[in-house]
Amino acid sequence: MKFKAFFTDDGISLLDKRFLPAMDKVGRVCHVFFTPTHAMLLHNLLGATAAGPDGGGPQCVAQFAKDLLFREYNLSSRNGNQIAFSVEVALLHRALRSVLAVHAQPPAAGDAAGAPAIQGAHAAVVQDVPISRPLSRSDVERLHAALDAAKDLPKTLVQVPDLPQLQSLVDRLKNVGDLLTVAVTQYGDLHLQVSTSLVTVGSEFRKLRVIGDRANAPVGDQNLTSSTRMDMAVERREALSVQVNMKHLVKSLHCHLAKPDCTFYGIAPDGACLTVVFQYFIPGTRLADKSISFYCRLPVLDPGSS
Repeated sequence: MKFKAFFTDDGISLLDKRFLPAMDKVGRVCHVFFTPTHAMLLHNLLGATAAGPDGGGPQCVAQFAKDLLFREYNLSSRNGNQIAFSVEVALLHRALRSVLAVHAQPPAAGDAAGAPAIQGAHAAVVQDVPISRPLSRSDVERLHAALDAAKDLPKTLVQVPDLPQLQSLVDRLKNVGDLLTVAVTQYGDLHLQVSTSLVTVGSEFRKLRVIGDRANAPVGDQNLTSSTRMDMAVERREALSVQVNMKHLVKSLHCHLAKPDCTFYGIAPDGACLTVVFQYFIPGTRLADKSISFYCRLPVLDPGSS
């Protein structure tokens, strides 16, 4: 089993400034998964036993085309040229920051133009990052199965244009209760509601951009309350509604540290999970950057309704 690669400047910056801060907020430990074509950061895909203390929380997948992160990439193993292991995100991030700090230092006086060569002027900096034993073939197959299961997008996704506003709303709602009802309609509505024995508090984002299955909102719904509209949309099979743990949603919102260009919310068929998809554009364009894939799946606390 061998792996050797050289980061590109953009690749190491992408991890340092965006994805490692986001993954560290989601969970202390993640899996690093190298395949012949991609490098991935995976949180909680194998559950509590293999992914640390956050089992049962959101699953997060950050996948990169190998050429986006590395200029040279040599990988070989008896497991189909695939290697996976777990690592503490903070330790990996600290090592990358240390490397960047060394590269940012100005050249020594002896390195100035015209100066004679000095022994030791060029030195290798070695950063040791503790990792787990490489995953077994069966665990790698489980990773693949979990990734395959997560590939199917919800039939309806709505774009949240103002993620800081959503974060502010969730910060207020988490002081009310621990369970959050989330509904996504084919009209482009995102409903959030917390209910306790004493109070029901909620809010909604309306007329959002819709990707996938969509429908026209009934004309008479404008005069109804948010919760009534949501219930009627679910009854018409034009919406899905699930209940999630508030802490899980708060964790998923930390993914904004990865600075996505667009964020979409959707509910998997039969209310299997709440899915958050983060989209990136090719710099200077509005075209989707297919070399990056980043999404979270939140477990639901009820079977959902459809």
